[in-house]
Amino acid sequence: MGLTPLDTAHLRAEETGADADRLAFLGRLAEAELHLLLDAAEGETVSPRLFDVDGTRYALAFDLPERLESFAGGAPTATLSGRRLAALLAAEGLGLGLNLEDAPSAQMIDPQAISWLAEMTGTAPAVAERALKEIAPPGALPDALLTALDAKLPLAAGLARTGYLARAIFDDGSRGHVLAFIDAVPGAEDDLARAVSEALIFSGLEAGQLDVAFLRAAHPVAAALARHGLRIDLPEQEKSRPTRDPDAPPRLR
Repeated sequence: MGLTPLDTAHLRAEETGADADRLAFLGRLAEAELHLLLDAAEGETVSPRLFDVDGTRYALAFDLPERLESFAGGAPTATLSGRRLAALLAAEGLGLGLNLEDAPSAQMIDPQAISWLAEMTGTAPAVAERALKEIAPPGALPDALLTALDAKLPLAAGLARTGYLARAIFDDGSRGHVLAFIDAVPGAEDDLARAVSEALIFSGLEAGQLDVAFLRAAHPVAAALARHGLRIDLPEQEKSRPTRDPDAPPRLR
């Protein structure tokens, strides 16, 4: 069994001890599909199997079904995203035992960290009603931001044709960097804005350092973005694979 993205991110955080790498691991955890060990399941109502460690209760989840099967073969499970699991656990004050036994990412994540993760991934990005007025090249951008966007935006495959990073002057006179998505799929704006917000959070940067805009290719500003902006191509959705919303209600088995 090879290393999973969670294994790789955790090993790097352990190796460097850097806050940036710990944040990157939590970002991977938020977007991972996890398999939660249950005591019982009835419809969409699930009862996690809980373990008490020094007075703190923990649920158990695994990033591979094979790992859960090895730990507790035949037990009922629910499959859901890390961000949705964090929200469920935080509401009950629970911690998370992740990939316990011999996985490289095996660890106990305390309720405080789970609560933080739930708060960071559960807050919708702020919406500001202002328009792009002037566009300029982005200049030097933090490596942490580019790395985080490079990891996050492929998960938004098929939601927009492309994006441009640039410096901008807005119609209210304010200035800043913007990531403008071109020809976003109708209804995908919230998902794209949240992806950028999480990339900022898990790169250790402030959300206010980057605005998100949505334009059609025919918009006059789109041509200026193409001339001056740093182009980011989003991959197309693989049509041969069935899609599933990772934040949908748990899938039981």
